[in-house]
Amino acid sequence: MSSRRSRSRQSASAVITDDQINDLVSKLHQLLPEIRNRRSDKVSAAKVLQDTCSYIRSLHREVEDLSERLSDLLDNTDSTQASIIRSLLLQ
Repeated sequence: MSSRRSRSRQSASAVITDDQINDLVSKLHQLLPEIRNRRSDKVSAAKVLQDTCSYIRSLHREVEDLSERLSDLLDNTDSTQASIIRSLLLQ
């Protein structure tokens, strides 16, 4: 019986209110450069979430591109310079 009570308490505390969702969407809205630079403050939550997903995908692509470029750079430099660069990246 106590396990049921603890589960119901956990699920009750895990419920997110509409105000919390609106606050989180507003925070996402402020973080996204594409939306933040628009004149209008009125953007639907769905649009913010779609733009957030697109922005995260673009960041992933950028990281992959930069990782490939860094790998190419390290492959084309002498071992001393490459070890210096690696040590700087690990700091």
